[in-house]
Amino acid sequence: MQNVLEQLKQNLQIIYRKAIDADAALSQLQQQGKGKFATIFDENSPFTTRAKRFEPYVQEVAGNMDGFVAMDFAATPMSDLQPQLTIIVQQIEALLATLAQFKATLK
Repeated sequence: MQNVLEQLKQNLQIIYRKAIDADAALSQLQQQGKGKFATIFDENSPFTTRAKRFEPYVQEVAGNMDGFVAMDFAATPMSDLQPQLTIIVQQIEALLATLAQFKATLK
């Protein structure tokens, strides 16, 4: 489980750095009158957050990670850990994919 947690933390750090750059680019686009949208992810995404920037989504994943890390892995059955871990992985995948698509559209 420790290796999984380390990998999740590394991915979150990568996402955080990319989100900062993407949010700065979004600010520039909106200053130019572009980037008119309500949210980055729609209601069918693995997020409860609704925002025009990436940072709030990163904060949601970080909060989910904090809750997951605080669980007592020895006393909690894997069947109880799996749903929360699945959501975290889905959120990380969604952020990585969307950040990559956004970066590609800027070129």
